[in-house]
Amino acid sequence: MTEKHSKARELAGYSFLVVFANDDVIDEGELHFMEKLALEDGEIDDEERAVLKHIFDRVNEKHMAQKVMDEIREFRKKYDI
Repeated sequence: MTEKHSKARELAGYSFLVVFANDDVIDEGELHFMEKLALEDGEIDDEERAVLKHIFDRVNEKHMAQKVMDEIREFRKKYDI
């Protein structure tokens, strides 16, 4: 059996290097990368959920594409973030 490895640290690092260095805006590619990273093992653990919640709570919705905001809302609902 393989050991599960939370991607929370990688998500946090990516968000601060890419998302928050870019005026707190997530584009579609960045969102998909974070989703893929968090779901790499097929589930989102509590640490990943907490990091993603912090990231999504911090984004600047006024400057983001509506499509990305809709995807974030769907992702949050689906994974209880």
